[in-house]
Amino acid sequence: MSDHGDSVLRAITNDGAFRVVVAQTTRTVRGVLDAQHANRATARTFGDLITGSVLFRETMAPNLRVQSVLKGAGGRGSLVADSHPSGKTRGWIQLAEGEQSVNADAGALLQLMRTLPGGRINQGVVEIPPGGDVSRALMAYMQTSEQVVSMIAVGTLLDERDVTSAGGYLVQLLPEVGRGPLMIMSERLREFEDIAPQLADAAFSPGWLLDQLLYGMEYTRLDENAIGSECWCDELRLLSVLATLDRAEVEDLISSGETLEITCDYCKKEYRLAPAKLRGLLGAS
Repeated sequence: MSDHGDSVLRAITNDGAFRVVVAQTTRTVRGVLDAQHANRATARTFGDLITGSVLFRETMAPNLRVQSVLKGAGGRGSLVADSHPSGKTRGWIQLAEGEQSVNADAGALLQLMRTLPGGRINQGVVEIPPGGDVSRALMAYMQTSEQVVSMIAVGTLLDERDVTSAGGYLVQLLPEVGRGPLMIMSERLREFEDIAPQLADAAFSPGWLLDQLLYGMEYTRLDENAIGSECWCDELRLLSVLATLDRAEVEDLISSGETLEITCDYCKKEYRLAPAKLRGLLGAS
């Protein structure tokens, strides 16, 4: 399997019938799973959610931050995939007490959120289809919340110790699609409903997968963007969040005389903020 750097490739068929987005996310998924110490019971579903979040952002909101949240049935934990316009991707596993994994079981929910300019949030929720998975849940979301007919498949391959390959595709039907091209594409994608064979192929890459999906069709590559596993937390952002606290709360933190210790939920980086540094927040509280 190809182990080149991860990327997302976008293309459109020359007849204006289909927009296609393909992604290789092997290193990205591997990095997020490692940062969260994900166990095998959760790894495949989490990896699929990460890939799906990247594909959704690149298709519907390439310049916006997208969070995809899979909430376990009955509120039993959740998986969060966070995809940034810069190409950085991170994730967070929240397990309920006594639970070992979160999966796309019956009763689970998929929520997608876009952070709009000005901080506003656009979001929608769908229930995981019976017998479904992340791919089918994403298709259901696109149909019901975005009113866009799309065919989606994401996958994560694991060996005994690690992620060996991850990626997926999204084929979006455009208004110009005719009956003939639609029938051809629908029949062709039956071979790609399970993307595992493509992910396991030694030639797998975004360009190779695009050629496989659109074999025999004329198309134009639009752009290709690098992606990777990286958190964007830093001390300045952390101080900005603390600055939203009431003045009395900030004063309490300072009066304790203790260094404030905070760990990022995504990358597990630890921050230590001395009282002297917190005093600068009093002017903003």
